[in-house]
Amino acid sequence: TINDETVELVQPYFEMEDYTLQHGQKVCGNVAGLLSWTKAMVVFYGVNREVLPLKANLAKQEGRLKIANAEKDKAQAELDEKQAELDKVQAKFDAAMKEKMDLEDDAEACKRKMQAASTLIDGLSGEKVRWTQQSKEFKSQINRLVGDILLCTGFLSYCGPFNQDFRNLLLKDLWEKELRAHKIPFSEDLNLISMLVDQPTISEWNLQGLPGDHLSIQNGIICTKASRYPLLVDPQTQGKTWVKNKEQDNELQVT
Repeated sequence: TINDETVELVQPYFEMEDYTLQHGQKVCGNVAGLLSWTKAMVVFYGVNREVLPLKANLAKQEGRLKIANAEKDKAQAELDEKQAELDKVQAKFDAAMKEKMDLEDDAEACKRKMQAASTLIDGLSGEKVRWTQQSKEFKSQINRLVGDILLCTGFLSYCGPFNQDFRNLLLKDLWEKELRAHKIPFSEDLNLISMLVDQPTISEWNLQGLPGDHLSIQNGIICTKASRYPLLVDPQTQGKTWVKNKEQDNELQVT
């Protein structure tokens, strides 16, 4: 029931010097309480006059919010339904795309295999003649293997102390003559070096300090292949250098 007129009528009292809580307490506690209550009611009226429109607006806006939330929930439900349908369709699409990619990969792999097979077939057709010749050569090589091995083992066992001329004399003039006399097949152009060691090993020996001439390589073969310990007559110390470098990783001890 408080209105602007009521507040206006009490304003002169508020401006009096003795209309205070301290003066009221001097008179009577109830008077002080009533005095404090009148001031509080005026303040409440001022606040409430601003709050009431806000409350009304709040109730109005809450109503709108409730309607909006209901519409939002409905729209969200429709969105969820559509999203579920989209997820199903997306899953089918992903599966179809995966199947497509798998098929493309298989087709590409098949194409590469076909190209490789075609290249291989084309290459093999040209190799047929060479393989036929090599097959015949292998059969002949097998027949000559006993004599070749005899020459190699004789070289390893007996040729070590001699120079290149005397080694050739033993191999060509004496031993091959004996093989012919006993009708033992052997290779007329036998290459002892290629028979007893491969090229990468020779290259490694050269890096370790062994000279690249035939005599030095034959000496290296005898040192590494023969069952007996070699004695190196080595005035130029090339053999010494090679042995030290070759056996360095094996912790060779030199006096």
